[in-house]
Amino acid sequence: MKKFLFGAITAIVLLALGGLGFALLGLINTDADHAPGHTEAWLASQAMDASMQRRAPHENNPIPATDANLMDGMKLYTMDCAGCHGGLDRKPNPFGASFYPPVPQLILDPPDDPEWHIAYAIRHGVRNTGMPAWKGSITDEEVWKITAFLSRIEKLPPAVQEQWKKSVTP
Repeated sequence: MKKFLFGAITAIVLLALGGLGFALLGLINTDADHAPGHTEAWLASQAMDASMQRRAPHENNPIPATDANLMDGMKLYTMDCAGCHGGLDRKPNPFGASFYPPVPQLILDPPDDPEWHIAYAIRHGVRNTGMPAWKGSITDEEVWKITAFLSRIEKLPPAVQEQWKKSVTP
């Protein structure tokens, strides 16, 4: 049993050192205009989700999802988020695609995360992605209004959908 444990530990250490050597020798492409490999993308996504699961308070949105609050969230999204995450016209944003990794186009592919997760990402940003921490620039109420809008994009009330159409029509 001791030999097996020693062999398993040795294998893990060698794999870790090999991965570190691979990275430190410059064999991992870090160019922002190249898509990350499947393993890198998976690992980054898992690490972000695990970090938020551990650190983010699992709180409920204190802002009721009224038409007025959702319209406010839509306006705030347009002013603060659309430049990277895509506008209400449902067209991909080329600027967001130039980031590494590319910025999620939230209008085309709405987040399916719980509201506490979305609010935490807005407040604290996401390291090494270009997503800034907004907690010093917008109020907590505004964070929750944007969160309410984003989490309901696919099922907005008729009045909010009508306001959306008006904001896109020239």
